[in-house]
Amino acid sequence: MLLSGHAAVDIRRAIGDPVAFWHEAPGMSEAPRILLDHHLKSLKLPTFLREYDKQARICVGDGIDHVGYLARLTELEMIDRERRLVERRIKQARFPTVKQLESFDFKAIPGLNKMLVLELARSEYVFRRENVILLGPSGVGKTHIALALGLAACQKGLSVRFVTASQMVHELIEARDEKRLLRLQAQLAKVSLLIVDELGYVPLSQTGSELLFEVFSQRYERGASILTSNLPFQEWTSVFASERLTGALLDRITHHVHILEMNAESYRLRQSRSRQRAKAG
Repeated sequence: MLLSGHAAVDIRRAIGDPVAFWHEAPGMSEAPRILLDHHLKSLKLPTFLREYDKQARICVGDGIDHVGYLARLTELEMIDRERRLVERRIKQARFPTVKQLESFDFKAIPGLNKMLVLELARSEYVFRRENVILLGPSGVGKTHIALALGLAACQKGLSVRFVTASQMVHELIEARDEKRLLRLQAQLAKVSLLIVDELGYVPLSQTGSELLFEVFSQRYERGASILTSNLPFQEWTSVFASERLTGALLDRITHHVHILEMNAESYRLRQSRSRQRAKAG
């Protein structure tokens, strides 16, 4: 698209002065603005497009030159783009809900290593391809911690997938029956952080145990994983089909591992008792 001489002059003035358009005489050509909007849409710069008019007026008021004006616009675009990327990673992770460590009651679990949890929130273990295992009875917040660590990884630019153990086995068996198992296994192997929740709540079949073992075997020293379980390690044989398979799995996932033991009374049970006492009072 070629511009008329007047339009070209308008663009040159705009380059030198971010608010040249608003200093021109009434009736100036709208071609530069239309062309600018078109280019910004083509370049996929929605924040730039939305903010350039507003920021130009602000910069005039603050005495900021054209370089500062452009720097402000690009910074806003970068911030907004990172926010959208984090939102996309959270959606792709398939979290059942979003949890943060700030809302976790560490005082309720005095035996939990808070310093280790905060260290894990930096997500460096993911880059080192290490695992995290959370052990404890139902209702103590294992899933909350796992979700919060998953969110922290998303915010660090890492890909995350959350799934319960029973759901993963179901997906694997379904993929095998539909002859797309290799594709699903490749997807699970590729993700930076795989979170498998509620391992031990439901016993697995021989087929399910073998398929789940294959997932962790393929991720061994290639990707980080978080597992939560209500059972101590010595009772994992009740979940898997054989002691041999259980031993092989533990050998892989505990080689590079951080173990968080969360032995305390159920948080949900304590809340229920508190409500009952409040009603009785």
